[in-house]
Amino acid sequence: MPTGFFLSFLFLLMFTCATALDRSESKPGCQPTCGNITIPYPFGIGEKCSIAKWANITCNTTFNPPRPFYSNLEVVQFSQTEIRVKSPFIASRCYLQSGALDVARPPATSSLTLLNTPYTFSSIKNKIIVIGCDTLGLVDGTMGHGGSADFNYSGGCISLCRRTEDVTEGVCSGIGCCETTIPKGLNKFTAATTSLKNHTQVWSFDPCSFTFLAEQEAYKFKKSDFSNISSLVDVPIVLNYAVGNRTCTDAKKDPTTFACKDNSHCNDSVDGTGYICSCNNGNDGNPYLEQGCQDVNECEDLNNPPCNHTCTNTIGGYQCSCPKDFNGDGRKNGNGCTKKNKIFPVLPVMLGIGFGFLFVLVGGSWLHLTVNKRKNFKLREKFFQKNGGLLLQQQLFSHEGGVESRKIFTAEDLKLATNNYSEQRILGQGGSGTVYKGTLPDQRIVAIKKSKIIDESQLGQFINEVVILTQINHRNVVKLLGCCLETEVPLLVYEFVPNGTLFHHIHENISTRTSISWEVRLRVAAETAGALAYLHSATSIPVIHRDVKSTNILLDNSYTSKVADFGASRLNPLDQTQISTLVQGTMGYLDPEYFHTSQLTEKSDVYSFGVVLAELLTGEKPLSFERPQEQRNLATYFTASMKENHLFQILEVGIVNEGKTEHVHAVAELAKRCLNLKGEERPSMKEVAAELEKLRGFEKHSGARQSNENIIGFASQEGDLYDIPLESYSDSAFVYSIEKEMTMSMLDGPR
Repeated sequence: MPTGFFLSFLFLLMFTCATALDRSESKPGCQPTCGNITIPYPFGIGEKCSIAKWANITCNTTFNPPRPFYSNLEVVQFSQTEIRVKSPFIASRCYLQSGALDVARPPATSSLTLLNTPYTFSSIKNKIIVIGCDTLGLVDGTMGHGGSADFNYSGGCISLCRRTEDVTEGVCSGIGCCETTIPKGLNKFTAATTSLKNHTQVWSFDPCSFTFLAEQEAYKFKKSDFSNISSLVDVPIVLNYAVGNRTCTDAKKDPTTFACKDNSHCNDSVDGTGYICSCNNGNDGNPYLEQGCQDVNECEDLNNPPCNHTCTNTIGGYQCSCPKDFNGDGRKNGNGCTKKNKIFPVLPVMLGIGFGFLFVLVGGSWLHLTVNKRKNFKLREKFFQKNGGLLLQQQLFSHEGGVESRKIFTAEDLKLATNNYSEQRILGQGGSGTVYKGTLPDQRIVAIKKSKIIDESQLGQFINEVVILTQINHRNVVKLLGCCLETEVPLLVYEFVPNGTLFHHIHENISTRTSISWEVRLRVAAETAGALAYLHSATSIPVIHRDVKSTNILLDNSYTSKVADFGASRLNPLDQTQISTLVQGTMGYLDPEYFHTSQLTEKSDVYSFGVVLAELLTGEKPLSFERPQEQRNLATYFTASMKENHLFQILEVGIVNEGKTEHVHAVAELAKRCLNLKGEERPSMKEVAAELEKLRGFEKHSGARQSNENIIGFASQEGDLYDIPLESYSDSAFVYSIEKEMTMSMLDGPR
């Protein structure tokens, strides 16, 4: 008897050990851990223990305990879809009390590349973190594999405060600390940081600026982080990974290289860089190893048994059963087991069910129609109120003209027009929503803007855009055709402008870029200026666009310009010359005076338009890390070149060869006036439009001067709804004095 007991115990021990070996996470014969960290396959220590070179881990034994590294990155955790690595890459910039750079702590940039690997930075779990009370953090990155099809990304945020008492620990909302997301698929980034006033006003408690990438849940902001960079080094970064560079469909075609083993399934990676493997339901283990996914015996779970009575384990699942005298499926998450009645009143129950069913059928049909109509009515009413329908009605009827000519579309109309909002119909995406291309029943092609799920601030932005567009009727402003408020998110229907944005033609489409003639560029500039002048002075209530940029200027097939995107615009009462607002706009186009004072005026649009003029003249982007540091901000670079009489050195080659020298120089002088740091010294949009129309007349008639009446008549023939008086402008307007002002580029270091 003792011998039999010993043999049984020995067999059980061997079975337990064999099971433990089968459940190993590492490749057989390979070192399973490095220090306290388990190394699961497809990763491994050494080339023979990993699935590929990208999964080869080095165990650094100079530490105690040893630490695993991928390349020069210390890995702190592995999982089936991602790894966590420590990031010593922190961009910093420290200053002395005088505002000069602290040479004892030299500036540092943060750069990390994952190109030509299956790794990407997790867009869900990582955030760009910027720390400081006088700090601007900027990030430049790449999504791709180092080829011509790569996409570039730029982003950042500003963190400001005056006192430590204003800062709340654990919160990165822009006061002492700010954060911003990164795009999906990012595999290279460079972070830089700078200061607006060199920390001179906050130096006593915050002498440094920091910018870095980190896992959002792993970092909690503290006031001590203002000066203690060492506390940030251990904050991890989450990297997504994938096996190979093919989709599951393609990878399965080659069983010899397909990485997913028995009892597992394949999923395409979230970043589209390959695929990952997972064990099937009812199995657990490592899906990359032979027999790595083993059946889980759910019936042995004593803490949470799945069945009420009898549990039978099956491959990949389990079955529950009830005793002979019980009904039910036996599952705890089902209907369980119910004891059978020995004498079941079949006839009474069947008669009751029959009469009850007849009553329900007759009465329910009537109730269904009534309730369904009421439900649909209440749902549409709910969405109408939620989307600001009542507020929109009040706003529309408070302005002259109303929207009688605009159509209220049904949700079904727009669903059919966009093929149920298919991704193939997406024209573009932005901070406030997504724009789809749609075809109405009358075959008109339109652009449909679908806002995001809105909170109160976004609701005001949506109502603002509708109210502004319903008052505007101008050939160079995108036309609002109607709206729909009976859906969960509000929808706006615009005319479709087929030829893309001005930004695309200047900066991205190389073949088109060289084909845009000087005459077309001048016409686009004049039409855009006319539209802005109309917004500023010809509408019933002046409108400040607040986000004038080349991506918001659309072009049709004949290169006629259309000003778009009024989500950030503000109505400017006639009795007010400026409005106090939260600063909103786009880096590179933002009026410095508006940025520093928060006082929005019509001259803020003039500054932004000046940047667009500089783009048209130079073919350069308004903000670019690819240019030398002193040239990164186009507005600063352009005005400096004008002051140094280097205009024709920065012009695009086609303009130098094609445009008349005096006309090109006149447009450049006009752009310089628009970019004046003092808003009161900038021209109005009326003056800008008049100057450009006059130059167009010179170009079209080979230098012959047109009268003011002819220019106004030409604008009327083209369909403008306003006239710009030119009597007050003379030829001397082409010459301006150089303003002696100190200009600060937000990307430059201290001087």
